[in-house]
Amino acid sequence: MIPSKYTCDGEGISPPLHWSDPPAGTQSFALVSDDPDAPVGTWVHWVVWNIPATARALDENLAKKESLPSGANQGTNDFRRIGYGGPCPPSGTHRYFFKLYALDTTLSLPPHTTKSVLDKAMRGHILAQAELMGKYRRQ
Repeated sequence: MIPSKYTCDGEGISPPLHWSDPPAGTQSFALVSDDPDAPVGTWVHWVVWNIPATARALDENLAKKESLPSGANQGTNDFRRIGYGGPCPPSGTHRYFFKLYALDTTLSLPPHTTKSVLDKAMRGHILAQAELMGKYRRQ
């Protein structure tokens, strides 16, 4: 279960994420977090790209800015905001997927990039993918 501090019922800050052992040739990482259980279809909570190839984590409570000090960029989520938007399901228990992609390139994408634009830009450049799923239910 996702702790409430990372949701609309808490502080709504981004959770810390950690990974290891990217494949040879990784030039950058991208991350998408979404909720396939949303009543309107898959709801995007977070879009990040150009995470440095040397990174092995995203810190907790990343600033909700387009450009981060690491050189990573954050796009527009389905709340129409930049950065992370925490889980806030209207009812029931929802699943939240955090998908990390190891890419063989860095991406030149405009500000306010969405998941669909990122998905197209990553085609043919994904070396590996990892996925973490958390759940959340409002009390």
